[in-house]
Amino acid sequence: MKQNKHASVLAHAAQYGQTYRQKTHPLHPSATTSELRQLFNAPLPEEPTPGETVIRQLIAAAEPGLVGNTDPNFYAWVMGGSDPVGVAADWLTSIWGQNAGIFQTSPAAAIAEEAVSAWLLDMLDLPRESSVGLVTGATMAGFVGLAAARTAIIARYGHDFEREGLQGVPLVTIYLSDDTHVSNLAALRHLGFGEANIERIASDANGLIEIEALRTAMEGTDGPKIIVATAGHINSGGFDDFEEVARLSQLHNAWLHIDGAFGLWARVLPEKQHLTRGLDLADSWSVDGHKWLQIPYDSGFAIVKDADAHKRAMDISASYLNQAEDDGRNPTLYNPELSRRARGFAAWAVFKALGKSGIRSLVAKHCKSAKLLADEIAKIPGLSVVSAVELNQVIVATSKSYSGCNNAIKSLSEELNKNHSVFVKTAMWKERMVLRLSLISQETDCDHAEKLVQSIRTAWETIQQRQELEGQFTTGTF
Repeated sequence: MKQNKHASVLAHAAQYGQTYRQKTHPLHPSATTSELRQLFNAPLPEEPTPGETVIRQLIAAAEPGLVGNTDPNFYAWVMGGSDPVGVAADWLTSIWGQNAGIFQTSPAAAIAEEAVSAWLLDMLDLPRESSVGLVTGATMAGFVGLAAARTAIIARYGHDFEREGLQGVPLVTIYLSDDTHVSNLAALRHLGFGEANIERIASDANGLIEIEALRTAMEGTDGPKIIVATAGHINSGGFDDFEEVARLSQLHNAWLHIDGAFGLWARVLPEKQHLTRGLDLADSWSVDGHKWLQIPYDSGFAIVKDADAHKRAMDISASYLNQAEDDGRNPTLYNPELSRRARGFAAWAVFKALGKSGIRSLVAKHCKSAKLLADEIAKIPGLSVVSAVELNQVIVATSKSYSGCNNAIKSLSEELNKNHSVFVKTAMWKERMVLRLSLISQETDCDHAEKLVQSIRTAWETIQQRQELEGQFTTGTF
């Protein structure tokens, strides 16, 4: 066995990793921006620094600026907690150092992705002929799906994108909710679409497409059409009416893409099937692995029903990118990267560790916890849950309108965060301040939801007492 001069530095990192989550850590960063800059932005040394020293310095610099999204009391955003089995597989991914660009640069990585793709389609019950690209997250998955849509939809109108690009292309109209996730707008912009292409459809109280408004808009437009629908709205957790949207898509020979960053996982629960009915009629889907599945960051899946359209949009080929007839899956056909991390190893490990029942249990646990949380918050005088809770998202606002209602929710967030026992954030939605609570970290369960309710009740009582003293509270409803 050859001597491993790096054994000690790897052992040091492994030892730290084994104990990190067994300890209690702040959910909120403890250092200011200025302090973090002082820790990281030292002059680069002229001479090499011993590896163990570097790792110790990295830990010391990073820990004060870490956010506790692996903690079950983290509710601020829809962010998974990195399953420990996935973390271990991710370590191995770095140790192996594979470039998963093409099959021949890492056959193992390519076949791991092949296996994950089959498991994903099976779990989500999507058309098995679909192709899957393992990408950084739902943002890039949306980019891939919409890139396939762009090429395929303009081809239906006699335009060859591979030869002519966007020069002389018929005007493509993209229909989406006026409350769509910003990542969809970013993907469209990166693909060369501007405001002239985008038709924002009026949304309902849950941020979802109004079907009659979509029908009217599509009837009044000619040319290539793409629809972007939502499975799991970022605030309400709501789902578009996929059967109706798909019917309109087919009627107008359009391409239907579904943004299902976390909501697509509702497909694994029989009791949630009503939310996703008709979802399989779409042409492409985007979904995260690093949210509900808890695969370590970063992990997302671009799923396209028409594998040829997927390949045409993504293919990276050159003579030096060697291929042979008996090669397995070639990742460059399904994602926009050439040099890329072997994301399939961690994904394979997490799928395997959870199994079908484990994935179902994880999603069900968070949905149950969110429902409990919403029901209890609704009992607190002065607060209301804005939307029906179907999934893992709970949106809280004041139940009455008064001059300081937005400030009250902001103060509630600050009061909850003050002792650093939970991590929550606010947002402006439908012209009012709301408290967004996302229950998706791996260990979060009903016990954590009950504790959060008690914290909210105590904090809200403090806010109300303060406002009554300041004379801010008046009656009136939204």
